Amino acid sequence: MKEFIAFVELLKASHLYALIQAILLFVIGFIVARLVSAAIVNAVKHKMTAHGQLFLKRTIFYGILILVSISALDNIGIDLSILLGAAGIFTVALGFASQTSASNLISGLFLMIERPFSITDVIRVNDITGEVISIDLLSVKLRTFDNLFVRIPNESMIKSAVTTLTKYPIRRADLKIGIAYKEDIEQVRKILMDIAAKNLICLEEPAPIFILTGFGSSSVDIQFSVWSRRENFLTMKNAMYMEIKKTFDQQGIEIPYPHVSLYAGTATKPFPVAAASENSDTIDK
Repeated sequence: MKEFIAFVELLKASHLYALIQAILLFVIGFIVARLVSAAIVNAVKHKMTAHGQLFLKRTIFYGILILVSISALDNIGIDLSILLGAAGIFTVALGFASQTSASNLISGLFLMIERPFSITDVIRVNDITGEVISIDLLSVKLRTFDNLFVRIPNESMIKSAVTTLTKYPIRRADLKIGIAYKEDIEQVRKILMDIAAKNLICLEEPAPIFILTGFGSSSVDIQFSVWSRRENFLTMKNAMYMEIKKTFDQQGIEIPYPHVSLYAGTATKPFPVAAASENSDTIDK
């Protein structure tokens, strides 16, 4: 017993004891930081978005961990003023060397404050569309619908137009349709309205919209807009196009393909048509 007490006293007098204390303090602090951050987020998660929960959890966790690390370093006798001075010089040098990272960091803070989208939202940035899986201080990470991982720097997110496709519970599908000039437009309008009324996915309110967008080179151009729940958008859009094609075929309504017609009017003489022989310079009229 006396030998054990003597060993403990010797251990206390050495630097090893202080090092062991610092390691235990850091480990306990790490566990406490994990538990405290998780408990606080669970307590307020019903009032926050997934994005806000992640930001709060990380802030609390790293805040506690930094305090514990400072206490552990002080316990082993490291002069923190020297470390803080060195950290300040290193931070300035790093700031000059990585201006892009600093810009992404500032942009990330703006994204977290503004919250234009949250985790699990589907967004479109330029020509990239995908589900948000992470919002970090330097970048936003997406998973596209063909299961690709895309990392977009926060600076690009701030400078680009970002469309959140899952912001509202309903969406409108604008169906582009072309019909032949010989068709009765009012009849086509009634047929389209009837198709929308029979489709259970299409919403009655807001009501479908029939818009005559103009006269194209080979067709009368129509936009038929219908609404659906956000989760049924693609299913509804495909079903509407299929039903429109099927009904138009049954009713004998022509959907023309691009072609060019030459018409000079009844007061103009017919155009002369000539055929040239490949082996001769003569022209037959």
